[in-house]
Amino acid sequence: MDKIRVAIVGYGNIGRFSLEAVEAAPDMECAGIVRRSGSAEGIPELAPYKVVSDIGELGHVDVAILAVPSRKVEENALKYLKLGISTVDSFDIHSDICALRSRLRPVAEASGAVSVISAGWDPGSDSVVRALMQALAPKGISYTNFGPGRSMGHSVAAKAVPGVRDALSVTIPIGTGLHRRMVYVELKEGADAQAVAAAIKADPYFVHDETHVIPVDSIDALNDMGHGVNLVRKGVSGCTHNQLLEFNMKINNPALTGQVLVMAARAAVRQRPSCYTMIEIPVIDYLYGERESLISKLV
Repeated sequence: MDKIRVAIVGYGNIGRFSLEAVEAAPDMECAGIVRRSGSAEGIPELAPYKVVSDIGELGHVDVAILAVPSRKVEENALKYLKLGISTVDSFDIHSDICALRSRLRPVAEASGAVSVISAGWDPGSDSVVRALMQALAPKGISYTNFGPGRSMGHSVAAKAVPGVRDALSVTIPIGTGLHRRMVYVELKEGADAQAVAAAIKADPYFVHDETHVIPVDSIDALNDMGHGVNLVRKGVSGCTHNQLLEFNMKINNPALTGQVLVMAARAAVRQRPSCYTMIEIPVIDYLYGERESLISKLV
């Protein structure tokens, strides 16, 4: 059986861990890396791979993993879908997911490609867990409690604010789905700390949470890629109350994101052309192996 040829677009933390997950997947091979510079200079682990600025230089590609910031996902997805290349991404702006799905779906269907959006761990694999919890207790309330840990999307958003050289956004769970954002910023020379703090707090990533912006001398001295989540649902199964369901994990944030992107890439080649979120895809399609063997071991 031919291996799935995967290109990785972008090579930051998510791209690096996505490559590791592709290398570990027995049914995949890395077709190459797409970077704006088109160069692997200074990155020794990319020596075995073709590094290009244009995906057309890689030959046939089944799926492009978009390891780019959420605000760059749509433009990249549209570009590759129009070429007939399926895409997966870890778009994490929860309030915009349905709108993005609606915009990408007709493009994917017209080009015969598949787009799997928001395929990180939240949104993404946690979304699948939340869906299962709701099915088990249809009436009730679910709480998603993140952290404590480094938020990739929030850190990228803070770093993009004018006057910020580097940023680290740490999510602190308060409980019942509420969070505090501790945003540490390394400022550029001459930057106005109060203006930077106001801009960060006004950003859609932060506007709904209690946010504290703290200038520091070095982000590198604080940085830690650990994160976690606690999902809780208390509800009713049939007519029986007080059903309590809980899911916990402590993770390396970009490593798990990269793994979810790779399992979504596997699922993408098994779907009909369209745009999907992870809860719309059969769970078995994320797994490597023969279908009958998986069923016999997991059911």
